[in-house]
Amino acid sequence: MRRRLGRECLYVPSCRFGLYLALRHWCPPGGRVLMSPVNDDVIFFVVLAAGLRPVQAPLHPHDGSIDLDRVPDSDWRGLSAVLTTNLYGNPDPAPELRARCDTLGIPLIEDAAHAIGSAVAGRPVGGFGDASVFSLSKHVGAKTGGFLAVADPALRTELALARDELLMPTRLRAELAYAVRPYAEAGVRALRLVRAARAALRALGQEEREAIRMPLRAGDLKQALAGEPGLSEFHSWVRVDMHDYRLRPGRTRLRRTERLLSGLDTRLDAHRAGTERLWDTPWGGRRSQDRGEVQPLFRVPLLVEDRDAAIAALARRRITTGYLYDPPLDTYAGEVFTDPSPHPAPAAWFARHALPADPRRADEIIRVLTATGARPAVWDGRG
Repeated sequence: MRRRLGRECLYVPSCRFGLYLALRHWCPPGGRVLMSPVNDDVIFFVVLAAGLRPVQAPLHPHDGSIDLDRVPDSDWRGLSAVLTTNLYGNPDPAPELRARCDTLGIPLIEDAAHAIGSAVAGRPVGGFGDASVFSLSKHVGAKTGGFLAVADPALRTELALARDELLMPTRLRAELAYAVRPYAEAGVRALRLVRAARAALRALGQEEREAIRMPLRAGDLKQALAGEPGLSEFHSWVRVDMHDYRLRPGRTRLRRTERLLSGLDTRLDAHRAGTERLWDTPWGGRRSQDRGEVQPLFRVPLLVEDRDAAIAALARRRITTGYLYDPPLDTYAGEVFTDPSPHPAPAAWFARHALPADPRRADEIIRVLTATGARPAVWDGRG
């Protein structure tokens, strides 16, 4: 990854852990961080755990990227950092954000969890910020791990020490569970027991979501915010979907991750080809010729009028839809816990209509949406 990015890289057990490490290093406690409201709620709680105040940015309605032109001067003033999302792998305007951050004298931190193969202005996503954090659970498919890349190589040793202080010891039980997980998941899919398996996980407390967003638990959150910032106070939120997010990796994890990472270029080629197919459909929003170079998106946000009906139709063909971020974070959390976007309608519209499609199953998805007569969503400027 150092060769890909031209930057020093530090292994971390998860992207969320890496983001916490970066935010804690670059941002003073009590600072304000501009971020996207269409994002995983786990990342919202990571920002809070770092002792920071999330400030929600306006977005473009067609792809969920940050709309710089609509961020008011009042929001720029007093920021401690800008955190990009690069949602589904679609790049945020990194060169412009880099220039604005340089003017303000604040760090740019890139969340590149979905964007390990994306590029903008001829440079890889993750090559613009003071720090960037990648996930090895997405394109790589390792279901664990990530890395923190830094512009200043002299910081690597300091960040490695900070990482090691926060890591939890390796647990044999967790390593064994990780080792057998791929085989268990394959068996569940083969026997069509996905619903039963998810019900069992919920009963065991291993799956904490019954809806797109996890329960906010406002009373508990206020209590956590009244204490000292840190992962311990916010653990019950930050761990959702990945209880081993700060676990020191064992040899099984590292070997599997290394093996899967060696096939990254092949995976990126498949994602890029599927992305091109999906963009060139009635649900693709802006056409590929308006987007420049086709990115190897992790998911392609098709814009569908009745998304729930489309999800149900895909489920009947055993195509699962994930990575939904609806409602936006300012609606989800409210003004008590975040500064709302000054222009919320485009983000709300995008969050309601975006159907994250796996580009590796592009042909199947196109057939289902065509057969069911799914109508494309059209932005009318009002939401």
